[in-house]
Amino acid sequence: MTTAPPSPAALATPPRAPAVRRRRAPGFSVRPAREDDGRALAALSRPFARTGALRERPLSHYLSRAADFHVAEAPDGTLEGCLGLREYPGAGVLYNFCVAGHRQGSGMGGRLLHAAFARARGSSLATLFTATTGSGRLFLRHGFAPADPDLAPPDWARSLDPRRDARVLARAL
Repeated sequence: MTTAPPSPAALATPPRAPAVRRRRAPGFSVRPAREDDGRALAALSRPFARTGALRERPLSHYLSRAADFHVAEAPDGTLEGCLGLREYPGAGVLYNFCVAGHRQGSGMGGRLLHAAFARARGSSLATLFTATTGSGRLFLRHGFAPADPDLAPPDWARSLDPRRDARVLARAL
């Protein structure tokens, strides 16, 4: 067997190092909402409610139910994402999931979901439900699948507005 010597061009060009995927610092943190976050939760959610992506909720809801939420907070303290988790016996419902437009695609939604999963597991919830009028891609990528609303907590299932044509999704924990 004969082998050819390397070409002069091959000797002149050093081999490339494999590409290293660098993760940029996320520039936000995820934390449980505080009682004083109610107004900021309402302000963050308002544009999504105006487009029909979220149900309209009064300020009083955000003020009284702030403890349901995890929030994504920018370094300057601005809330840029939120996700509510309402607990029922044995199951939970994720609601009011929104991420500011300039943060979509940054991993913020996934981090909010994982925070909700951890809280749900800590509360010994067996299943999480949600309803979406959008594609639901993020939920589907995180293990949710279409579900019969009759399997969801009855109070929540009855509260779904049929005019919104939302799909119910569920995920076992």
